[in-house]
Amino acid sequence: MERIYLDHAATTPMHPKAIDAMTAVMKNQFGNPSSIHAFGRESRHILDEARDVFAKSIGAKANEIIITSGGTEADNFALLGVAEAYRHNGKHIITTQIEHHAVLHTCQQLEKKGFEVTYLPVDESGSIAVGDVKKALREDTILLSVMFGNNEVGTLQPIQELGELLADHQAKFHTDAVQAYGIEDIDVKELKVDLLSVSAHKINGPKGIGFLYVKNDVGIAPLIFGGEQERKRRAGTENVAAIAGFLEAVKIVEAQKEEKRTQYLTFKEIVIEELKKGEIEFHLNGSLENSLPHVLNLSFPGTDVEAMLVNLDLAGIAVSSGSACTAGSIDPSHVLVAMFGNNSDRLRNAIRFSFGLNNTEAQVKKAAQETLKIVKRLTSK
Repeated sequence: MERIYLDHAATTPMHPKAIDAMTAVMKNQFGNPSSIHAFGRESRHILDEARDVFAKSIGAKANEIIITSGGTEADNFALLGVAEAYRHNGKHIITTQIEHHAVLHTCQQLEKKGFEVTYLPVDESGSIAVGDVKKALREDTILLSVMFGNNEVGTLQPIQELGELLADHQAKFHTDAVQAYGIEDIDVKELKVDLLSVSAHKINGPKGIGFLYVKNDVGIAPLIFGGEQERKRRAGTENVAAIAGFLEAVKIVEAQKEEKRTQYLTFKEIVIEELKKGEIEFHLNGSLENSLPHVLNLSFPGTDVEAMLVNLDLAGIAVSSGSACTAGSIDPSHVLVAMFGNNSDRLRNAIRFSFGLNNTEAQVKKAAQETLKIVKRLTSK
């Protein structure tokens, strides 16, 4: 039985070239980048090249890139670091109800430390209103954190408009771009973003590595103490092998971005077309027009999400009920709750399809057809 992986929003398979880049470094460049001898300089060269490529991919400067252990640390660092650095200017933070838990749980920690957090609602498409942000802004607001594109339903947020809104305000603007990076065009200067989080394992790179963009004039208090790595902002000897794999993955996604966008939009059309042909009832969660091209979240009335996931897995198809970080949880998706309310049937029957490396039109069509069979079987009882 062919196994079809359609859960790329949870994590992605590593690109073979990224694996090759990592293993080459493991074999040949083991030096500490902080060492001044030849072994250290070889590792430093990889680190410098990576920082330069990461920066160019988002329109930033190399010295504005802080290497982290992934998206979660980047989000934590952005929120905690800015809160600590600017607490003398105020203790009010604004975010949304549909952020990744790396942001929401960090905000909860900040509340315990005396900060006040406003959690903005979203409409039924999963989008926040710029007007709501404007109303929530106060003189003592020091940070706004809004994700670029949602990991569960794919909805894109009005990042550029928010950046313009904050242009004359003291609040710093952070966006979690973990799900959008490598698929959406991002220019931090154009968007007027102060901080931006990225993770390698969402773009066919290794797990355990990512970066945080921090605009040069933005202060940030360190979370990790030790040596003077990352311009004294994040201590710890750099994971050069993982950085090399991340670097290769970024080069690949940057070169293939437009091609992949077109391909994933076609995949979405295939799934929807097959389901419509099968004449079953389903609902789109989010928006087709204003969403990440690789994420498709659908609800199937009369089904149960656990039964759907088990049956799809038995058919060799890997999909998700939403965020991988809440896998196994019996709690409904906080994103869908924010969109539709606590009593909506959609909380119990939503499936996320997410596309990526090695997927083909034939695979996507087969997955849609298997989904169709399963839905008919589960709703015929």
